[in-house]
Amino acid sequence: MRLARAIASDISLYNEEKIVQGIQQDNLFDVLKDELDEGMNLYRSRVSPQLFESTNFYNRAVVDVIVKSKGHVKSKIW
Repeated sequence: MRLARAIASDISLYNEEKIVQGIQQDNLFDVLKDELDEGMNLYRSRVSPQLFESTNFYNRAVVDVIVKSKGHVKSKIW
């Protein structure tokens, strides 16, 4: 879980503007597709296949670290 959160944190740190725009325009996952895919591939390469397939740590980290931390951004989705 720590690894997943660290990867999500890096994505958030280096893509602040894209994240804000994605939330405002309700297309966050489209805007960050390349970065999220790269993060998922990195996570997959660093954990055991069993752990990767049996948990959703990466997806939870994306929501917890990237989405929840931007709750103050005005959006039509919240």
